[in-house]
Amino acid sequence: MATGAEHGLKKIVWQRIKDTIIADCRKSEVWKILILDQFTTRLLSSCCKMSDLMSENITIVEDLYKNREPVPEMKAIYFMTPTAKCVDAFINDFKPKPKYRAAYVFFTDYCPDELFDKMKKNCGKHIKVCKEINISFLPQEAQVFTCDNPEAFKSIYNPNSQDRDQTLEMIADQIVTLCATLDEYPGVRYKKDSALGYGKQLAELVDNKLARHYELDDISKNKGKTPAQLLIVDRALDPVSPILHELTYQAMAYDLLSIKDNTYEYKSKDGSKKEALLNEDDELWVKLRHMHIAEVTERIPKLVKDISASQNEKQKADGKITIGALSQLMKKMPAFRKQVAQKTVHLSLAEELMSHYQEFVEKLCKAEQDLAVGADAEGQKVKDPMRTLLPVLLNQYNTNDKIRAVLLYIFSLNGTTAENLNKLIQHVKIEHESGYILNWKHLGVPIVSTTSTFLARKPSRRDRSDEETYNVSRWTPVIKDVMEDAVENKLDIKDWPFQSECPSAWNGSRACAAEAQGQLSGRSQERLAPHHLYSGWSQSLRNALCL
Repeated sequence: MATGAEHGLKKIVWQRIKDTIIADCRKSEVWKILILDQFTTRLLSSCCKMSDLMSENITIVEDLYKNREPVPEMKAIYFMTPTAKCVDAFINDFKPKPKYRAAYVFFTDYCPDELFDKMKKNCGKHIKVCKEINISFLPQEAQVFTCDNPEAFKSIYNPNSQDRDQTLEMIADQIVTLCATLDEYPGVRYKKDSALGYGKQLAELVDNKLARHYELDDISKNKGKTPAQLLIVDRALDPVSPILHELTYQAMAYDLLSIKDNTYEYKSKDGSKKEALLNEDDELWVKLRHMHIAEVTERIPKLVKDISASQNEKQKADGKITIGALSQLMKKMPAFRKQVAQKTVHLSLAEELMSHYQEFVEKLCKAEQDLAVGADAEGQKVKDPMRTLLPVLLNQYNTNDKIRAVLLYIFSLNGTTAENLNKLIQHVKIEHESGYILNWKHLGVPIVSTTSTFLARKPSRRDRSDEETYNVSRWTPVIKDVMEDAVENKLDIKDWPFQSECPSAWNGSRACAAEAQGQLSGRSQERLAPHHLYSGWSQSLRNALCL
Protein backbone atom coordinates (compact mmCIF):
# COMPACT_ATOMS: atom_id res chain seq x y z
CA MET A 1 0.00 0.00 0.00
CA ALA A 2 1.22 3.49 -0.75
CA THR A 3 2.17 5.56 2.24
CA GLY A 4 0.77 8.97 3.16
CA ALA A 5 4.07 10.64 2.30
CA GLU A 6 3.95 9.21 -1.23
CA HIS A 7 0.30 9.97 -1.95
CA GLY A 8 -0.62 12.66 0.56
CA LEU A 9 -2.77 15.67 -0.21
CA LYS A 10 0.25 17.99 -0.31
CA LYS A 11 1.92 15.93 -3.02
CA ILE A 12 -1.33 15.75 -5.01
CA VAL A 13 -1.68 19.55 -4.85
CA TRP A 14 1.94 20.12 -5.92
CA GLN A 15 1.51 17.69 -8.83
CA ARG A 16 -1.63 19.52 -9.95
CA ILE A 17 0.20 22.86 -9.84
CA LYS A 18 3.00 21.36 -11.94
CA ASP A 19 0.53 19.84 -14.42
CA THR A 20 -1.29 23.16 -14.89
CA ILE A 21 0.67 26.29 -14.02
CA ILE A 22 4.18 25.02 -14.69
CA ALA A 23 3.33 22.81 -17.68
CA ASP A 24 1.68 25.77 -19.46
CA CYS A 25 4.75 27.92 -18.89
CA ARG A 26 7.38 25.28 -19.61
CA LYS A 27 7.03 25.62 -23.37
CA SER A 28 9.58 28.45 -23.35
CA GLU A 29 12.93 27.75 -21.69
CA VAL A 30 13.44 31.26 -20.27
CA TRP A 31 13.50 31.84 -16.52
CA LYS A 32 10.34 33.33 -15.09
CA ILE A 33 9.06 35.34 -12.13
CA LEU A 34 6.28 33.92 -9.93
CA ILE A 35 3.96 36.51 -8.36
CA LEU A 36 1.71 35.44 -5.49
CA ASP A 37 -0.90 36.92 -3.15
CA GLN A 38 -1.12 36.06 0.56
CA PHE A 39 -3.24 32.93 0.09
CA THR A 40 -1.27 31.45 -2.81
CA THR A 41 1.98 32.15 -0.94
CA ARG A 42 0.71 29.97 1.90
CA LEU A 43 -0.61 27.38 -0.55
CA LEU A 44 2.72 26.97 -2.34
CA SER A 45 4.69 27.06 0.91
CA SER A 46 2.56 24.17 2.18
CA CYS A 47 3.41 21.81 -0.68
CA CYS A 48 6.81 22.76 -2.19
CA LYS A 49 10.17 24.39 -1.52
CA MET A 50 12.06 27.12 -3.35
CA SER A 51 14.37 24.47 -4.77
CA ASP A 52 11.34 22.76 -6.37
CA LEU A 53 10.42 26.06 -8.07
CA MET A 54 14.02 26.66 -9.17
CA SER A 55 14.07 23.27 -10.87
CA GLU A 56 11.05 24.43 -12.90
CA ASN A 57 12.86 27.56 -14.18
CA ILE A 58 11.23 29.93 -11.67
CA THR A 59 14.00 32.13 -10.36
CA ILE A 60 12.16 34.82 -8.36
CA VAL A 61 9.05 34.75 -6.16
CA GLU A 62 7.40 38.12 -5.54
CA ASP A 63 4.51 39.58 -3.52
CA LEU A 64 1.64 40.83 -5.70
CA TYR A 65 0.95 43.80 -3.44
CA LYS A 66 4.50 45.10 -3.00
CA ASN A 67 6.29 47.63 -5.20
CA ARG A 68 8.55 45.73 -7.59
CA GLU A 69 11.24 46.78 -10.01
CA PRO A 70 10.23 46.25 -13.68
CA VAL A 71 11.92 43.33 -15.43
CA PRO A 72 10.66 43.85 -19.02
CA GLU A 73 12.75 41.04 -20.49
CA MET A 74 11.14 38.36 -18.24
CA LYS A 75 7.76 36.65 -18.31
CA ALA A 76 5.66 36.64 -15.13
CA ILE A 77 3.39 33.92 -13.74
CA TYR A 78 0.53 35.32 -11.66
CA PHE A 79 -1.02 32.80 -9.27
CA MET A 80 -3.77 34.54 -7.30
CA THR A 81 -7.27 34.42 -5.88
CA PRO A 82 -10.06 35.84 -8.10
CA THR A 83 -10.75 38.98 -6.04
CA ALA A 84 -11.07 42.65 -7.07
CA LYS A 85 -8.00 43.49 -4.97
CA CYS A 86 -5.83 40.95 -6.80
CA VAL A 87 -7.11 41.93 -10.25
CA ASP A 88 -6.51 45.63 -9.56
CA ALA A 89 -2.95 44.91 -8.41
CA PHE A 90 -2.37 42.84 -11.57
CA ILE A 91 -3.67 45.62 -13.86
CA ASN A 92 -1.41 48.14 -12.13
CA ASP A 93 1.60 46.05 -13.19
CA PHE A 94 0.78 46.73 -16.85
CA LYS A 95 -0.44 50.33 -16.72
CA PRO A 96 0.77 52.72 -17.87
CA LYS A 97 3.88 50.68 -18.81
CA PRO A 98 4.22 46.88 -18.50
CA LYS A 99 6.65 45.63 -15.86
CA TYR A 100 7.03 42.27 -17.60
CA ARG A 101 7.29 40.89 -21.10
CA ALA A 102 4.09 38.83 -20.76
CA ALA A 103 1.69 37.49 -18.12
CA TYR A 104 0.53 33.94 -17.46
CA VAL A 105 -2.50 34.29 -15.15
CA PHE A 106 -3.79 31.43 -13.00
CA PHE A 107 -6.68 31.83 -10.58
CA THR A 108 -7.25 29.50 -7.63
CA ASP A 109 -10.96 29.33 -8.40
CA TYR A 110 -13.72 30.59 -10.71
CA CYS A 111 -13.13 34.22 -11.77
CA PRO A 112 -16.34 36.32 -11.97
CA ASP A 113 -17.12 37.64 -15.44
CA GLU A 114 -16.85 41.30 -14.39
CA LEU A 115 -13.27 40.80 -13.12
CA PHE A 116 -12.29 38.83 -16.23
CA ASP A 117 -13.72 41.55 -18.50
CA LYS A 118 -11.88 44.22 -16.51
CA MET A 119 -8.55 42.42 -17.04
CA LYS A 120 -9.26 41.86 -20.72
CA LYS A 121 -10.14 45.50 -21.27
CA ASN A 122 -7.12 46.97 -19.46
CA CYS A 123 -4.27 44.63 -20.34
CA GLY A 124 -5.59 41.81 -22.53
CA LYS A 125 -2.74 42.06 -25.05
CA HIS A 126 -0.17 41.19 -22.36
CA ILE A 127 -1.98 38.03 -21.14
CA LYS A 128 -0.70 34.85 -22.80
CA VAL A 129 -2.65 32.41 -20.60
CA CYS A 130 -5.61 32.86 -18.23
CA LYS A 131 -6.90 29.77 -16.41
CA GLU A 132 -8.72 28.65 -13.26
CA ILE A 133 -6.98 25.69 -11.63
CA ASN A 134 -9.48 24.89 -8.84
CA ILE A 135 -7.31 24.83 -5.72
CA SER A 136 -8.69 27.19 -3.10
CA PHE A 137 -7.93 25.18 0.05
CA LEU A 138 -4.73 24.66 2.04
CA PRO A 139 -3.32 21.13 2.47
CA GLN A 140 -1.99 20.93 6.04
CA GLU A 141 -1.00 17.29 6.22
CA ALA A 142 -1.22 14.17 4.07
CA GLN A 143 -4.89 13.79 5.06
CA VAL A 144 -5.83 17.20 6.49
CA PHE A 145 -6.93 20.38 4.74
CA THR A 146 -8.31 23.74 5.84
CA CYS A 147 -10.35 26.45 4.13
CA ASP A 148 -8.07 29.01 5.86
CA ASN A 149 -10.96 31.16 7.07
CA PRO A 150 -10.96 31.35 10.90
CA GLU A 151 -13.65 34.05 10.82
CA ALA A 152 -16.09 31.62 9.19
CA PHE A 153 -16.95 30.20 12.61
CA LYS A 154 -18.33 33.55 13.75
CA SER A 155 -19.92 34.31 10.39
CA ILE A 156 -21.93 31.09 10.44
CA TYR A 157 -22.89 30.73 14.10
CA ASN A 158 -23.27 34.32 15.30
CA PRO A 159 -27.06 34.88 15.53
CA ASN A 160 -26.55 38.46 14.28
CA SER A 161 -24.36 37.45 11.33
CA GLN A 162 -24.77 39.51 8.18
CA ASP A 163 -22.65 37.30 5.92
CA ARG A 164 -23.63 33.71 6.80
CA ASP A 165 -24.93 32.81 3.33
CA GLN A 166 -21.90 34.39 1.66
CA THR A 167 -19.54 32.44 3.95
CA LEU A 168 -21.31 29.14 3.27
CA GLU A 169 -21.12 29.84 -0.49
CA MET A 170 -17.37 30.44 -0.20
CA ILE A 171 -16.77 27.27 1.84
CA ALA A 172 -18.82 25.27 -0.67
CA ASP A 173 -16.65 26.60 -3.52
CA GLN A 174 -13.51 25.60 -1.62
CA ILE A 175 -14.80 22.09 -0.91
CA VAL A 176 -15.63 21.66 -4.61
CA THR A 177 -12.02 22.54 -5.53
CA LEU A 178 -10.84 19.89 -3.04
CA CYS A 179 -13.05 17.27 -4.73
CA ALA A 180 -11.81 18.38 -8.17
CA THR A 181 -8.18 18.13 -7.03
CA LEU A 182 -8.79 14.57 -5.79
CA ASP A 183 -10.78 13.81 -8.97
CA GLU A 184 -13.77 12.76 -6.88
CA TYR A 185 -17.50 13.33 -7.44
CA PRO A 186 -18.76 12.21 -4.04
CA GLY A 187 -22.22 11.61 -2.68
CA VAL A 188 -22.89 14.45 -0.22
CA ARG A 189 -24.48 13.56 3.12
CA TYR A 190 -25.42 15.65 6.16
CA LYS A 191 -26.69 15.08 9.72
CA LYS A 192 -30.45 15.40 9.47
CA ASP A 193 -31.46 16.30 13.03
CA SER A 194 -29.05 19.21 13.42
CA ALA A 195 -30.87 21.98 15.29
CA LEU A 196 -29.59 24.79 13.10
CA GLY A 197 -29.78 23.44 9.55
CA TYR A 198 -26.47 24.92 8.37
CA GLY A 199 -25.17 21.44 7.53
CA LYS A 200 -28.09 20.80 5.17
CA GLN A 201 -27.62 24.24 3.61
CA LEU A 202 -23.91 23.61 3.00
CA ALA A 203 -24.59 20.10 1.66
CA GLU A 204 -27.07 21.50 -0.85
CA LEU A 205 -24.61 24.18 -1.99
CA VAL A 206 -21.75 21.69 -2.38
CA ASP A 207 -23.88 19.18 -4.27
CA ASN A 208 -25.17 21.82 -6.72
CA LYS A 209 -21.73 23.31 -7.27
CA LEU A 210 -20.19 19.87 -7.83
CA ALA A 211 -22.80 19.10 -10.50
CA ARG A 212 -22.10 22.46 -12.18
CA HIS A 213 -18.34 21.96 -12.01
CA TYR A 214 -18.42 18.56 -13.71
CA GLU A 215 -20.86 19.82 -16.34
CA LEU A 216 -18.59 22.73 -17.29
CA ASP A 217 -15.21 21.00 -16.93
CA ASP A 218 -14.10 19.82 -20.39
CA ILE A 219 -11.83 17.06 -19.08
CA SER A 220 -14.35 15.60 -16.62
CA LYS A 221 -17.54 16.27 -18.59
CA ASN A 222 -20.23 13.65 -17.93
CA LYS A 223 -18.21 12.28 -15.00
CA GLY A 224 -20.39 9.98 -12.90
CA LYS A 225 -20.47 9.88 -9.13
CA THR A 226 -17.50 8.11 -7.53
CA PRO A 227 -17.70 5.74 -4.52
CA ALA A 228 -16.50 8.53 -2.19
CA GLN A 229 -18.81 10.04 0.41
CA LEU A 230 -18.58 13.62 1.69
CA LEU A 231 -20.01 13.96 5.21
CA ILE A 232 -21.09 17.45 6.30
CA VAL A 233 -21.20 17.78 10.10
CA ASP A 234 -21.37 20.71 12.48
CA ARG A 235 -19.86 21.15 15.92
CA ALA A 236 -23.08 20.14 17.72
CA LEU A 237 -22.45 16.54 16.60
CA ASP A 238 -19.62 16.32 19.13
CA PRO A 239 -18.97 19.27 21.47
CA VAL A 240 -16.91 17.08 23.82
CA SER A 241 -13.81 16.36 21.71
CA PRO A 242 -12.46 19.93 21.38
CA ILE A 243 -12.88 20.51 25.13
CA LEU A 244 -10.99 17.47 26.45
CA HIS A 245 -7.25 17.50 27.09
CA GLU A 246 -6.21 15.31 24.15
CA LEU A 247 -2.98 13.38 24.85
CA THR A 248 -1.69 12.73 21.36
CA TYR A 249 1.63 14.51 20.75
CA GLN A 250 0.54 17.24 18.34
CA ALA A 251 -2.75 18.12 20.06
CA MET A 252 -1.02 18.19 23.45
CA ALA A 253 1.75 20.48 22.21
CA TYR A 254 -0.64 23.03 20.70
CA ASP A 255 -2.94 22.88 23.72
CA LEU A 256 -0.38 23.23 26.51
CA LEU A 257 2.44 25.29 24.94
CA SER A 258 2.62 28.69 23.25
CA ILE A 259 3.29 27.50 19.71
CA LYS A 260 2.73 30.24 17.12
CA ASP A 261 2.99 29.73 13.36
CA ASN A 262 4.11 26.12 14.05
CA THR A 263 7.25 27.45 15.80
CA TYR A 264 8.34 25.81 19.06
CA GLU A 265 10.69 27.79 21.31
CA TYR A 266 12.95 25.93 23.72
CA LYS A 267 16.22 26.26 25.63
CA SER A 268 19.35 24.38 24.66
CA LYS A 269 21.77 22.85 27.17
CA ASP A 270 23.81 26.07 27.34
CA GLY A 271 20.66 28.05 28.25
CA SER A 272 20.33 29.85 24.91
CA LYS A 273 16.89 30.18 23.32
CA LYS A 274 16.26 28.24 20.13
CA GLU A 275 13.37 27.82 17.68
CA ALA A 276 12.20 24.78 15.75
CA LEU A 277 9.59 24.60 13.00
CA LEU A 278 7.12 21.75 13.48
CA ASN A 279 6.16 20.92 9.90
CA GLU A 280 6.41 18.28 7.17
CA ASP A 281 10.17 18.83 6.83
CA ASP A 282 10.63 17.42 10.33
CA GLU A 283 10.43 13.68 9.67
CA LEU A 284 10.33 12.87 13.36
CA TRP A 285 7.39 15.23 13.93
CA VAL A 286 5.48 13.61 11.06
CA LYS A 287 6.11 10.15 12.56
CA LEU A 288 5.23 11.05 16.14
CA ARG A 289 2.56 13.76 15.99
CA HIS A 290 -0.53 11.51 16.08
CA MET A 291 0.88 9.05 18.63
CA HIS A 292 -0.19 9.03 22.28
CA ILE A 293 2.30 10.80 24.54
CA ALA A 294 2.95 7.49 26.34
CA GLU A 295 4.20 5.97 23.06
CA VAL A 296 6.18 9.09 22.19
CA THR A 297 8.07 9.06 25.50
CA GLU A 298 8.99 5.43 24.86
CA ARG A 299 10.26 6.09 21.33
CA ILE A 300 12.34 9.23 21.83
CA PRO A 301 14.92 7.74 24.28
CA LYS A 302 15.51 4.92 21.76
CA LEU A 303 16.10 7.49 19.01
CA VAL A 304 18.56 9.40 21.23
CA LYS A 305 20.34 6.11 21.95
CA ASP A 306 20.68 5.57 18.18
CA ILE A 307 22.40 8.97 17.90
CA SER A 308 24.89 8.08 20.64
CA ALA A 309 25.66 4.77 18.91
CA SER A 310 26.26 6.59 15.60
CA GLN A 311 28.59 9.10 17.31
CA ASN A 312 30.56 6.31 19.01
CA GLU A 313 31.04 4.53 15.67
CA LYS A 314 32.31 7.78 14.14
CA GLN A 315 34.77 8.32 17.05
CA LYS A 316 36.14 4.79 16.67
CA ALA A 317 36.67 5.34 12.96
CA ASP A 318 38.32 8.77 13.36
CA GLY A 319 41.78 7.35 14.05
CA LYS A 320 41.98 5.14 10.97
CA ILE A 321 39.75 6.78 8.39
CA THR A 322 40.62 6.68 4.68
CA ILE A 323 40.18 9.56 2.22
CA GLY A 324 37.32 7.72 0.51
CA ALA A 325 35.56 7.02 3.80
CA LEU A 326 36.06 10.64 4.87
CA SER A 327 34.43 11.80 1.62
CA GLN A 328 31.42 9.57 2.28
CA LEU A 329 31.23 10.77 5.89
CA MET A 330 31.27 14.43 4.82
CA LYS A 331 28.37 13.80 2.43
CA LYS A 332 26.33 12.30 5.27
CA MET A 333 27.16 15.02 7.82
CA PRO A 334 24.41 17.58 6.90
CA ALA A 335 21.72 14.90 7.10
CA PHE A 336 23.26 13.57 10.33
CA ARG A 337 23.34 17.04 11.91
CA LYS A 338 19.69 17.59 10.90
CA GLN A 339 18.76 14.25 12.44
CA VAL A 340 20.54 15.11 15.69
CA ALA A 341 18.86 18.54 15.81
CA GLN A 342 15.39 17.05 15.29
CA LYS A 343 15.86 14.49 18.03
CA THR A 344 17.12 17.18 20.43
CA VAL A 345 14.01 19.28 19.68
CA HIS A 346 11.62 16.41 20.34
CA LEU A 347 13.45 15.30 23.47
CA SER A 348 12.93 18.83 24.83
CA LEU A 349 9.31 19.01 23.62
CA ALA A 350 8.35 15.62 25.09
CA GLU A 351 10.00 16.47 28.42
CA GLU A 352 8.13 19.77 28.61
CA LEU A 353 4.80 18.11 27.81
CA MET A 354 5.36 15.38 30.40
CA SER A 355 6.19 18.06 32.97
CA HIS A 356 2.78 19.68 32.36
CA TYR A 357 1.10 16.28 32.38
CA GLN A 358 2.56 15.24 35.74
CA GLU A 359 1.94 18.67 37.28
CA PHE A 360 -1.79 18.98 36.60
CA VAL A 361 -3.05 17.41 33.34
CA GLU A 362 -3.14 13.82 34.59
CA LYS A 363 -5.60 14.61 37.41
CA LEU A 364 -7.71 16.79 35.10
CA CYS A 365 -7.86 14.03 32.49
CA LYS A 366 -9.31 11.54 34.96
CA ALA A 367 -12.22 13.87 35.79
CA GLU A 368 -12.68 14.92 32.16
CA GLN A 369 -12.76 11.33 30.89
CA ASP A 370 -15.26 10.27 33.57
CA LEU A 371 -17.58 13.15 32.59
CA ALA A 372 -17.18 12.55 28.84
CA VAL A 373 -17.57 8.76 28.89
CA GLY A 374 -20.13 8.67 31.71
CA ALA A 375 -18.17 5.98 33.55
CA ASP A 376 -14.88 5.70 35.43
CA ALA A 377 -11.80 3.70 34.39
CA GLU A 378 -13.25 0.57 36.04
CA GLY A 379 -16.46 0.90 34.04
CA GLN A 380 -18.61 2.08 36.96
CA LYS A 381 -21.30 4.52 35.81
CA VAL A 382 -20.96 8.13 36.97
CA LYS A 383 -24.24 8.59 38.87
CA ASP A 384 -23.61 12.13 40.09
CA PRO A 385 -21.48 14.20 37.63
CA MET A 386 -21.32 17.07 40.16
CA ARG A 387 -19.21 14.91 42.50
CA THR A 388 -16.75 14.45 39.61
CA LEU A 389 -16.74 18.17 38.81
CA LEU A 390 -16.33 19.58 42.34
CA PRO A 391 -12.68 18.54 42.94
CA VAL A 392 -11.71 20.40 39.74
CA LEU A 393 -13.56 23.55 40.83
CA LEU A 394 -12.08 23.45 44.36
CA ASN A 395 -8.47 22.89 43.24
CA GLN A 396 -6.01 25.54 42.07
CA TYR A 397 -6.50 24.90 38.36
CA ASN A 398 -6.56 27.87 36.00
CA THR A 399 -9.82 29.40 34.82
CA ASN A 400 -9.59 27.86 31.32
CA ASP A 401 -9.38 24.35 32.74
CA LYS A 402 -12.33 24.99 35.06
CA ILE A 403 -14.41 26.29 32.14
CA ARG A 404 -13.60 23.13 30.22
CA ALA A 405 -14.66 20.93 33.15
CA VAL A 406 -17.92 22.89 33.61
CA LEU A 407 -18.72 22.47 29.91
CA LEU A 408 -18.11 18.71 30.08
CA TYR A 409 -20.41 18.54 33.11
CA ILE A 410 -23.16 20.41 31.19
CA PHE A 411 -22.68 18.24 28.08
CA SER A 412 -22.94 15.08 30.19
CA LEU A 413 -26.39 16.20 31.41
CA ASN A 414 -27.54 17.51 28.01
CA GLY A 415 -27.97 20.91 29.67
CA THR A 416 -28.41 22.10 33.27
CA THR A 417 -30.88 24.37 35.07
CA ALA A 418 -30.52 28.15 34.79
CA GLU A 419 -30.03 28.36 38.57
CA ASN A 420 -27.25 25.76 38.59
CA LEU A 421 -25.60 27.38 35.55
CA ASN A 422 -25.46 30.77 37.27
CA LYS A 423 -23.88 29.20 40.36
CA LEU A 424 -21.23 27.49 38.22
CA ILE A 425 -20.41 30.72 36.35
CA GLN A 426 -20.05 32.56 39.68
CA HIS A 427 -17.88 29.81 41.14
CA VAL A 428 -15.47 29.94 38.19
CA LYS A 429 -15.60 33.78 38.42
CA ILE A 430 -16.42 34.43 34.78
CA GLU A 431 -19.54 36.58 35.24
CA HIS A 432 -18.20 39.03 32.66
CA GLU A 433 -16.97 36.27 30.33
CA SER A 434 -19.91 33.90 30.60
CA GLY A 435 -20.07 33.75 26.78
CA TYR A 436 -17.44 31.01 26.90
CA ILE A 437 -20.24 28.79 28.24
CA LEU A 438 -23.50 30.43 27.14
CA ASN A 439 -22.54 30.89 23.48
CA TRP A 440 -22.42 27.13 22.91
CA LYS A 441 -26.21 27.37 22.50
CA HIS A 442 -25.55 29.19 19.19
CA LEU A 443 -23.81 26.03 17.99
CA GLY A 444 -26.94 23.99 18.68
CA VAL A 445 -25.57 22.51 21.92
CA PRO A 446 -28.03 22.43 24.88
CA ILE A 447 -26.72 24.53 27.79
CA VAL A 448 -29.88 25.32 29.77
CA SER A 449 -32.08 22.24 30.12
CA THR A 450 -35.65 22.28 28.84
CA THR A 451 -38.27 19.60 28.43
CA SER A 452 -37.07 18.90 24.89
CA THR A 453 -33.38 18.61 25.88
CA PHE A 454 -34.29 16.37 28.83
CA LEU A 455 -36.17 14.01 26.53
CA ALA A 456 -33.58 14.14 23.73
CA ARG A 457 -31.67 10.91 23.39
CA LYS A 458 -27.90 10.87 23.05
CA PRO A 459 -26.60 9.18 19.90
CA SER A 460 -25.69 5.54 20.35
CA ARG A 461 -21.97 4.82 20.27
CA ARG A 462 -20.02 1.92 18.78
CA ASP A 463 -19.01 -0.75 21.27
CA ARG A 464 -15.28 -0.38 21.87
CA SER A 465 -15.08 -2.41 25.09
CA ASP A 466 -12.63 -4.85 23.49
CA GLU A 467 -10.25 -2.08 22.39
CA GLU A 468 -7.20 -1.33 24.53
CA THR A 469 -7.08 2.29 25.70
CA TYR A 470 -5.20 4.39 28.20
CA ASN A 471 -7.27 5.26 31.29
CA VAL A 472 -6.68 8.96 30.61
CA SER A 473 -7.72 8.62 26.94
CA ARG A 474 -10.91 6.54 26.96
CA TRP A 475 -13.07 8.95 24.94
CA THR A 476 -13.46 8.31 21.21
CA PRO A 477 -14.52 11.28 19.03
CA VAL A 478 -18.02 10.78 17.59
CA ILE A 479 -16.75 11.48 14.07
CA LYS A 480 -14.70 8.26 14.22
CA ASP A 481 -17.89 6.25 14.81
CA VAL A 482 -19.58 8.06 11.93
CA MET A 483 -16.73 7.50 9.48
CA GLU A 484 -16.36 3.82 10.38
CA ASP A 485 -20.11 3.34 9.89
CA ALA A 486 -19.87 5.11 6.51
CA VAL A 487 -16.99 2.89 5.38
CA GLU A 488 -18.88 -0.25 6.46
CA ASN A 489 -22.09 1.01 4.81
CA LYS A 490 -23.88 1.06 8.19
CA LEU A 491 -24.66 4.77 8.33
CA ASP A 492 -28.42 5.12 8.68
CA ILE A 493 -29.77 6.94 5.65
CA LYS A 494 -32.61 8.39 7.77
CA ASP A 495 -30.12 10.17 10.01
CA TRP A 496 -27.58 10.83 7.23
CA PRO A 497 -29.53 11.39 4.00
CA PHE A 498 -27.82 11.96 0.66
CA GLN A 499 -28.36 15.42 -0.78
CA SER A 500 -29.16 14.00 -4.20
CA GLU A 501 -29.84 10.60 -5.74
CA CYS A 502 -26.97 8.20 -5.15
CA PRO A 503 -25.73 5.07 -6.96
CA SER A 504 -26.90 1.68 -5.72
CA ALA A 505 -23.44 0.96 -4.27
CA TRP A 506 -24.35 3.28 -1.39
CA ASN A 507 -27.85 1.92 -0.92
CA GLY A 508 -27.15 -1.47 0.55
CA SER A 509 -25.00 -3.41 -1.94
CA ARG A 510 -22.02 -2.99 0.45
CA ALA A 511 -19.78 -2.42 -2.59
CA CYS A 512 -18.32 0.65 -0.95
CA ALA A 513 -17.61 -1.27 2.25
CA ALA A 514 -15.97 -4.15 0.34
CA GLU A 515 -13.67 -1.75 -1.48
CA ALA A 516 -12.77 0.05 1.70
CA GLN A 517 -11.73 -3.23 3.32
CA GLY A 518 -8.98 -3.90 0.85
CA GLN A 519 -9.81 -3.63 -2.83
CA LEU A 520 -9.08 0.07 -3.30
CA SER A 521 -5.72 1.50 -4.29
CA GLY A 522 -3.48 2.83 -1.52
CA ARG A 523 -4.39 6.45 -2.24
CA SER A 524 -8.14 5.77 -2.13
CA GLN A 525 -7.83 3.90 1.15
CA GLU A 526 -6.06 6.88 2.68
CA ARG A 527 -8.92 9.14 1.69
CA LEU A 528 -11.34 6.91 3.61
CA ALA A 529 -9.23 6.86 6.76
CA PRO A 530 -10.47 9.08 9.60
CA HIS A 531 -8.56 12.32 9.81
CA HIS A 532 -6.94 13.19 13.12
CA LEU A 533 -9.38 15.29 15.15
CA TYR A 534 -7.66 18.20 16.82
CA SER A 535 -9.02 18.25 20.33
CA GLY A 536 -7.11 21.04 22.03
CA TRP A 537 -8.89 23.98 23.66
CA SER A 538 -7.50 26.43 21.10
CA GLN A 539 -7.34 30.19 21.42
CA SER A 540 -9.27 30.52 18.15
CA LEU A 541 -12.19 28.48 19.56
CA ARG A 542 -12.20 30.60 22.72
CA ASN A 543 -12.24 33.77 20.65
CA ALA A 544 -14.97 32.44 18.36
CA LEU A 545 -17.21 31.69 21.33
CA CYS A 546 -17.04 35.35 22.37
CA LEU A 547 -19.68 36.10 19.77
